[in-house]
Amino acid sequence: MTRPWFLYLIECTNGALYAGISNDVAARYAAHERGKGARFTRANPPRKLIGAREFPDHASAARAEYALKQFSRTKKIAFLLAAPDTHADTLADTPADTLEAPGVTLNCAAAFE
Repeated sequence: MTRPWFLYLIECTNGALYAGISNDVAARYAAHERGKGARFTRANPPRKLIGAREFPDHASAARAEYALKQFSRTKKIAFLLAAPDTHADTLADTPADTLEAPGVTLNCAAAFE
């Protein structure tokens, strides 16, 4: 049985978002905090972990990461906050100002762009 992989989203101290994949998000985030993660987070230290989504394998997590990186800031956050069965391709053509997540309505898209 293979371990699940996760797509995670970090907010950096400069306000930028960093997306990555890992099969151990806690360990990977700790590595980012120590400056041992990706080059981007060494230059832009993490402020907080926004969220993570589970995928059955590395390949599907990598495809979701690629799709997520094509999104605007608003859609990236919405995807991570949306119901677990929401797929990245579902959000691709959704207007950013109409995205909703459980308990959250992202109706101020301009604030996140």
